[in-house]
Amino acid sequence: MAKIRIAERYRLFWAFALIAVCGGRAQADDSWVVYRGGDGPGKGTRVVLVSGDEEYRSEEALPQLAKILATRHGFTCTVLFAIGDDGTIDPKRLDNIPGLEALDTADLLIIATRFRDLPDDQMKHVVDYLESGRPIIGLRTATHAFDFKKNKTYAKYTWNGKVPGFEGGFGRLIFGETWHSHHGAHGSQSTRGILAPGEQNHPILKGIKDGQIWGPTDVYGVRLPLPGDSKPLVFGQILSGMKPDDSPITGSKNDPMMPVAWTKSYSGAHGKTGRVFATTMGASQDLENEGVRRLLVNATYWATGLESKLSADADVSIVGEYHPLPFGFGKFKTGVKPSSLELK
Repeated sequence: MAKIRIAERYRLFWAFALIAVCGGRAQADDSWVVYRGGDGPGKGTRVVLVSGDEEYRSEEALPQLAKILATRHGFTCTVLFAIGDDGTIDPKRLDNIPGLEALDTADLLIIATRFRDLPDDQMKHVVDYLESGRPIIGLRTATHAFDFKKNKTYAKYTWNGKVPGFEGGFGRLIFGETWHSHHGAHGSQSTRGILAPGEQNHPILKGIKDGQIWGPTDVYGVRLPLPGDSKPLVFGQILSGMKPDDSPITGSKNDPMMPVAWTKSYSGAHGKTGRVFATTMGASQDLENEGVRRLLVNATYWATGLESKLSADADVSIVGEYHPLPFGFGKFKTGVKPSSLELK
């Protein structure tokens, strides 16, 4: 019996030693990955990043953003994925994003899903988060994050929903817009960010100048003006080609330009008001641009109430190797497990 107790103490000692060694590294479940934050302004702040779109490679963008937030700024980030039956990341799988219970204790939700039809037990965590009035950031297709065809309990959050008070579903209610249109030519006209007049000193734009934001994704159309207290921060200038130095197109599509990044607020079920940042940029290739990365890092600080900690020269550099695939349907890398995305 004494030998058993000694052996058990040895086992516990090495288990705690392993936890201590791995504390600052990424840790993965079979279905998600966690990047533990170290020292930095975001230390102790928990961010959950939810990917799941078939086209813009959120399964690549959100892990890189999470690595930057954790490694450079101290946020602890949990990244969730659409998971197939074989346990690999499958953006085409519309009804399975394991790990959403992480939202129960999250300080910020960053979402980049498209037309998901989640089962009730998963979607409930999203709804509970929204009803709590905590902050949220939406990237690209988050305006049309959900499309409930099979699971009907939360159908009012569907992107084209018509329930009174929820017209336009989750996107319109939370971000101020649902899916509307491609304003620029998809795949042939890229986007240059032009700062909104009078907003150059907004914390989310700290360290960013006109033209420093660029991405190969096209400008989305939105209905103007955006509702409620929405405040455009960046407008999308449509370029004639797919390079940052291409000239703007002429004509009415750039007059007026569409907002591509804005702030807003929403009210939870118990009256608490949550901060909202939305951008119709944010595909994996967009994150190769320093201006886009700075925009998203700044937005994370602002959404979590840490804007006083922002620095114009904060480190937003890529962590590790990052070679995102071109956006497009059916172009994701197959056979990838979340555990393979750990920091090495």
